[in-house]
Amino acid sequence: MTESAGNKKEDCHAANGVKPGRNGMVKNHHHHHQYQKQEKVYNAACNGELYSRPFIESFEETPMLVAVLTYMGYGILTIFGYLRDFMREWKIEKCHIAREREEQKGFVPLYQDFENFYTRNLYMRIRDSWNRPICGVPGAKFDLVERSSNDYNWTFEYTGRVVKNVINLGSYNYLGFAENRGICATAAGEVTVKFGVGVASTRQEMGNLDRHEELEKLVASFLGVESAMAFAMGFATNSMNIPALAGKGCLILSDELNHASLVLGARLSGSTIRVFKHNNMQSLEKLLRDAIVHGQPRTHRPWKKILILVEGIYSMEGSIIRLPEVIALKKKYKAYLYLDEAHSIGALGPSGRGVVEYFGLDPKDVDIMMGTFTKSFGASGGYIGGRKDLIDYLRTNSHSAVYATSMSPPVLEQIITSMKCIMGEDGMTIGRSRIQRLAENTVYFRRRLREMGFIIYGNNDSPVVPMMLYMPAKIGAFGREMLKRNIGVVVVGFPATPIIESRARFCISAAHSMEMLDRALDVISEVGDLLQLKYSRHKVLPSLDRPFDETTYEENEE
Repeated sequence: MTESAGNKKEDCHAANGVKPGRNGMVKNHHHHHQYQKQEKVYNAACNGELYSRPFIESFEETPMLVAVLTYMGYGILTIFGYLRDFMREWKIEKCHIAREREEQKGFVPLYQDFENFYTRNLYMRIRDSWNRPICGVPGAKFDLVERSSNDYNWTFEYTGRVVKNVINLGSYNYLGFAENRGICATAAGEVTVKFGVGVASTRQEMGNLDRHEELEKLVASFLGVESAMAFAMGFATNSMNIPALAGKGCLILSDELNHASLVLGARLSGSTIRVFKHNNMQSLEKLLRDAIVHGQPRTHRPWKKILILVEGIYSMEGSIIRLPEVIALKKKYKAYLYLDEAHSIGALGPSGRGVVEYFGLDPKDVDIMMGTFTKSFGASGGYIGGRKDLIDYLRTNSHSAVYATSMSPPVLEQIITSMKCIMGEDGMTIGRSRIQRLAENTVYFRRRLREMGFIIYGNNDSPVVPMMLYMPAKIGAFGREMLKRNIGVVVVGFPATPIIESRARFCISAAHSMEMLDRALDVISEVGDLLQLKYSRHKVLPSLDRPFDETTYEENEE
């Protein structure tokens, strides 16, 4: 990739024609906007002393003709949607829509027809691309239950056939621990026999097992923090703990692409929420500066606290948080930092310790370290790590801790065994080799896709690989054509993405062999030619001598 980009700062600055400011930070160019992305490359290793390694991300601009045709496609679908709604109203076409009963017509409607327009007229056309039932372990390959529809995807019937050995490019099984054999499965089975499946109580009552205590000590050791706490549900780890950390009179600064659990937690907290542009440090610093200068609305009193919410890897963009710069801003403006490592823990860093280790930073610089066990560990639930007084506070004030049933014993054992494997405490090198294989698979897969001419978003080291489809008709077509060739993929469209940025999202795993990846890449290339998806005008890896983007913050005048 980049052999010497981070070795000598003077060489790097000279190569890019940029001189560092007085504080060692570089002012960059080419502003990044989520909805009008420009092709750009970040080489943050050149950004003064903040980065110790090359940091390369690319977001190629949507071709103009593709954008126009995409809007036209949605326009045509909308026109036909209104026509079909008219036909349904006049009983010309059979109506499958959930409607109020005649005797309830006078009530406030439970179903809002206009709000469901997209669902019934656009989503239903390609609904077969989602919710596909699998009947096996979601490892590198899985078995899929075949289904068919006779009413244009309103209902499905099972054909009785099972599609065998579908290559799985959709599950978050980054380290390959989602398996039904091996040390993790064996340990989980033994614990199930001893403890049973459920705990039937909360941690504060009768549901606190010795295995819970062991897991939390192990998580704290793994993260390099004083203490940690585990929760039975990853989504609730965010949505139920943020309200315990912030409230009225507090300010939350949230990345515009944060996960729904972070957004919900921020809203439930009652705090004032302000959103900054994705991974844009100038936008974040402007909000921080304004918050310090102006304080709360109307009263202008200082905020009780300012909490910055970010993710390690963003699961739709494949981008990695610019954590060194976020920490620098957090320290400069005395804010708190909440880092969600759902996708990055286990998947980044030489020993799988996430984005903090990836950048070589001190875990103590992150106030609240959150992550989930649902991805790299092949289990379920989440954790929060940090200072001991923070965790002690959450044990008595978090709704998820007080009211939720504690984590299931076999799930606990899956996490403990896989985490010890990653840390090397099992006396073997399986964990380290899987981390290395994931990194190699990620770089190889991304490079091959770019060489083929596809537009790929995100960081070179991110195992989440979004490939742009754009046009609405190609969302369903890509998923169907891939499945015909025994490749299972996830396709994503509006409203989960901007309307002209529909995409396929591949998740790379350490369980994928090189033969599997080559087979998948050949099929992707074949389907890409069939559907004309090779939009890129830059068919080689981006070079390091391109301009920076203008996302670092301004020089300190002191």
